Amino acid sequence: MARLSAAVHVQHPQTREWVVLEPGDEPASELAAEITNPDAWEEGALPEPEDQAEDEGPPPFGFAQDESSEPEPDPDADPESAPTPQRRRKTAAT
Repeated sequence: MARLSAAVHVQHPQTREWVVLEPGDEPASELAAEITNPDAWEEGALPEPEDQAEDEGPPPFGFAQDESSEPEPDPDADPESAPTPQRRRKTAAT
């Protein structure tokens, strides 16, 4: 297992909890996969990822989802035939 040469802050992939790892730590494979800076590792190279079953949760904040999951627009919908909103009338002050 690879060892860290610098302290890093990393978000746990399942719990989304922030974890602080110190120099000399040997992080678990799921945490090691989150550390992408080669300068954080003692050998200066990223450790090889272990074969894991793909257990992906929701995508991280800010990343777009797969475009195939978006619903197709309805080709029969005509935007011109949509009802127009009515203006609210002011009541007369008496």
